Amino acid sequence: MAESNPIKIPLRPSALLERQRAAFLRDGPPSLAQRRADLLRLKKAVLARRAELENAARSDFGHRSAHETAIMDLVPVVQSINHLRHHVARWMRPVRRPVALTYLPGRARVIYQPLGVIGIVSPWNFPISLALMPLAAAIGAGNRAMLKPSELAPATSEVIAAMLRGIFDPEQVAVVTGGAEVGAAFTALPFDHLLFTGSTQVGRAVMRAASENLVPVTLELGGKSPAIVEPGSSLERAARSIAYGKLANAGQICIAPDYVLVHEQDRDGFVRAYTDSVRKLYPGGASDDSYTSIINARHHSRLLALLDDARARHAEIIEIDTAPAGPARPCTLAPTLILNATDDMAIMQQEIFGPILPIVCYRSIDEAVSYVNARPHPLALYYFGSDGAARREVLQRTTSGNVTINDTLLHFMQEELPFGGVGPSGMGAYHGFEGFKALSHERGIFEQSRWNFAATVRPPFGSMVDRVLTFLLR
Repeated sequence: MAESNPIKIPLRPSALLERQRAAFLRDGPPSLAQRRADLLRLKKAVLARRAELENAARSDFGHRSAHETAIMDLVPVVQSINHLRHHVARWMRPVRRPVALTYLPGRARVIYQPLGVIGIVSPWNFPISLALMPLAAAIGAGNRAMLKPSELAPATSEVIAAMLRGIFDPEQVAVVTGGAEVGAAFTALPFDHLLFTGSTQVGRAVMRAASENLVPVTLELGGKSPAIVEPGSSLERAARSIAYGKLANAGQICIAPDYVLVHEQDRDGFVRAYTDSVRKLYPGGASDDSYTSIINARHHSRLLALLDDARARHAEIIEIDTAPAGPARPCTLAPTLILNATDDMAIMQQEIFGPILPIVCYRSIDEAVSYVNARPHPLALYYFGSDGAARREVLQRTTSGNVTINDTLLHFMQEELPFGGVGPSGMGAYHGFEGFKALSHERGIFEQSRWNFAATVRPPFGSMVDRVLTFLLR
């Protein structure tokens, strides 16, 4: 329902949740036609406000190319909505399940019911896609939703809030804005499901808050995602892909390669190839229009502190830049390599979330695998090399979220793959059917026939029951 017939949005998120839940119980699950129409309305609104969203993102970051926003934020939303609209009819159908011989001729099926009201907490690094893709999944599954966007991207949050007010009644979709205190109160609400994207540290607090109401959660977190380069593989190809994956959005991506593992004999060759790739991607250096700034001064200072710590611990710092960003872009940080990185450095203990790439050398694939396995499970893993024993060893012996082979980032764009982490990098998954399933209740239904075998094991017990039990317990 559009804004032409608005209701007054309650100031308290708890009151808004109560109103959405009452509306869900009153109206029941939306039809297939309604879900498709709502998704199409969302898509059209995003496209209509494309320039406004691109400008808002540029404002929030200090500098961000409109192309970067379109590629990284708008395209995933549109593709996700298209995929949902195309497949949701099939996903909504009841699924027949086999029935054991002893319970025939009964019939079993699973139906997917909307959960109710979904809470969504989105981050600042992709303030459009990571807010609207979960929202699209919630709508496709037939739910109502409350969205809490990041206060660190206020301009984009304002555009999204105005956009959603213009196409949805707040009883169906609503936006709650505010800082950390509002976010904490939001995650403590008794939603039917809570989807959070952000840091592992905040994810722990979100899970604790949700547990008070036994709210199921999907946590999309992060971690230190490695890129492993197989000995003898093309260093130019690997460096080109890793440079793009590391420097898109200035490295402020939860699935960006956090560090690269290269064979000790390939280190210098990789440094040369990476440096060359960076200069081709961003010929204007840190002032290149395609190069994104760090979101704010606090995060910029955090990255500088990581570099200072690494320098103090005798790392070799290589800044890849031919032109400084200048005073108009004070929070821009040049692409940087770190050699001789060691475990005692803060940069090897924390997720970097910036355009800094440590290089770690290994002597064997087994050593590289052990290095990855000695650390918390990452959200992503990248492998560059042939389809041979080394690749199989990495895939079989490591645990991570998704994997992209011979490229970076692209697993996120695959709507037929679940997207999610494992352990400290996340819990649960969404995208495509997995998103529909995560935000639905799988309700099992068994339909008994008039004449059935199960009725023979009910009182009064006798010799027939003994014979049936002998058969069942064989």
